[in-house]
Amino acid sequence: MHAKILIIGACGQIGTELTKKLRSQYGKDAVIASDVRKGSPEFVNSGPFEVVNALDFNQIETIIEKYEIEDVYLMAALLSATAEKNPAFAWDLNMNSLFHVLNLAKAGKIKKIFWPSSIAVFGPTTPKEDTPQYTIMEPSTVYGISKQSGERWCEYYHNIFGVDIRSIRYPGLISWSTPPGGGTTDYAVDIYHKALSDGKYECFLSEETKLPMMYMDDAIRATISIMEAPKESIKIRSSYNLAGISFTPEEIAAEIKKHIPEFSISYAPDFRQKIADSWPSSIDDSYARKDWGWKHEFDLESMTKDMLEHLSE
Repeated sequence: MHAKILIIGACGQIGTELTKKLRSQYGKDAVIASDVRKGSPEFVNSGPFEVVNALDFNQIETIIEKYEIEDVYLMAALLSATAEKNPAFAWDLNMNSLFHVLNLAKAGKIKKIFWPSSIAVFGPTTPKEDTPQYTIMEPSTVYGISKQSGERWCEYYHNIFGVDIRSIRYPGLISWSTPPGGGTTDYAVDIYHKALSDGKYECFLSEETKLPMMYMDDAIRATISIMEAPKESIKIRSSYNLAGISFTPEEIAAEIKKHIPEFSISYAPDFRQKIADSWPSSIDDSYARKDWGWKHEFDLESMTKDMLEHLSE
C-alpha cells in the first residue's frame, strides 16, 4: 500500500494530469483529488474528490485527518498573467496555501510535501542563457515574487523544523488535455488548438521570444520522481531548476507547418511580452540531473507530433 496522497488544486492544468498519473500508479483510492470547485463529472467521479478551499486551514486539516494523508501535492496557484490582474488575491492564495501545508507538516500531520515553483522567480537581471541553479533572482511579477518568497519559506521550514518539502521550478508547460491556465507561456498550448481549428494563430509574444518549455508528460514524470527520490538525494530544499526544451514562436510555427503546411502565424505582442522578456531563455538543470536522476524525453519535434495527434482525435 502506498501512502495516501492529497492533491490540492487537482482541477488545474497540472493537477488534472498529475491526479490521473498518480491514480494509475498507486490506485484511485490512494489519491484524493481536491479543488475549490468541482471539475468535469468524469474527473470528479474517477476517484475520491473533495471540495477544498486552499485558503482554509481547517478544511485542509479535516481532509488530511479524514483520509490519513501522508503526502500532499499543493498545486493551487494564480499564474503569471492572471496574477498581474489581481495581485492581492494572487499573493494571498500563493502564499497562505503554502503556509497552511507547511504548518501541518511542522505539526507532524503530514510527512512529505510537493510545492511547485517556476522560472518566474528569475527576473530581468538574471543571466538569460543556461540560467544557473544559484543566480540573481529579482522577479518583476506578482507570481514570481510569491514563488521566490515561497522558495525561501520552504527552505526555512526544512532547515528549522525538518519539514520534508520538495520543489521544482517549472518552465512553461504544454499539454493537449487541459486548456491554458492564464500563464505567459500558454501561447505554446493555444497555437496547436488554433492551428487545427483555424489554420492560423495570432501570437501575443514576438516571433523571436525564446522561452524554456516542457511537455506535460515530462513535467508530471519530474514531479513524481522528485517525490519518490530518497530523502537524502534531495539536497536543494528551495527549488530545483528543471529544463526541457527552449524555442521561439517562430520555431514552433515552423514545426507545426511540417504537419499543417497551410498554417500561418502573425504577431501582436501585448502586456505578456514584458513578462516573457524578464524570464530566462534556457535553463541549466544539472543539479536535478545529478541529485535525483532527472532527464527529459520530449523535444520540439516529438512534442508537436504528439500534441497534434491527440488534439486531432
